[in-house]
Amino acid sequence: MINNIFTIDSHCHIYPEKIAQKAVGGTDNFYSTKSVGKGTVEDLIESGKNAGIDHFIVQSVATTPKQVESINRFIATEVANSGGLMTGLGTLHPDSADINGDVKNILKLGLKGVKLHPDIQAFKLDDYRCLKIYELCEENNLPILIHTGDNRYDYSNPNRMLPILEIYKGLKVIGAHLGGWSIWQDAVKEYKDMPNFYVDCSSSFYYLKPETAKNIISEYGADKVLFGTDYPMWSQKKEIEYFLSLALDENEISSILNMNAKKIFGLE
Repeated sequence: MINNIFTIDSHCHIYPEKIAQKAVGGTDNFYSTKSVGKGTVEDLIESGKNAGIDHFIVQSVATTPKQVESINRFIATEVANSGGLMTGLGTLHPDSADINGDVKNILKLGLKGVKLHPDIQAFKLDDYRCLKIYELCEENNLPILIHTGDNRYDYSNPNRMLPILEIYKGLKVIGAHLGGWSIWQDAVKEYKDMPNFYVDCSSSFYYLKPETAKNIISEYGADKVLFGTDYPMWSQKKEIEYFLSLALDENEISSILNMNAKKIFGLE
């Protein structure tokens, strides 16, 4: 626990042990980073416990449609074997031949939402192929955690996201990386008044001065922000330490570390 608050890391990636090193390396190549974690369940739990984290929302991303079923089955199996330590999100791909069937399988597996990464999966958020995903997730009350923002590409920036938020008003969207990786301050200006848009703080603290991060959180409002580390990219302990250094008030800390994730993902 952190400050006697049951703490949830809402943004964790896990992979089967036999491919974890390759998967982590691929992400590092994409972002020119050097991850500190191994990307395995065992390492996640050890790292998280060392940081005072009590629960982990885990996910992975399908880079091709044929990976969707196996990834979702892997996530569900690891959640079931975690003794209540983990909650799982499924993955979808807009080129799947049966998105409806993929969503039904996510629900059957007991996964609590969907993770999309338009920049790595190489689709624009407002591409017509994605509309069925948003429609079905809205209909089935499945929140979507979406990688948002990248100044190198035009897949997931606000111009692509805002039309989706306007059309699918019942859809809960969590914009990873404070709503816009590498375009943080531009993103908050665009999104701060969107009622169905939330953010997590993953992969942001490393790049931002504390006063900037605190101001961005304040603009969104603490009731719209989830704590997330983007494990295995960063040290979960250091991410917690940075977050606490922002000197938010007790209610804000509780909302970000616990209450918002419970509300959005329907956790007990």
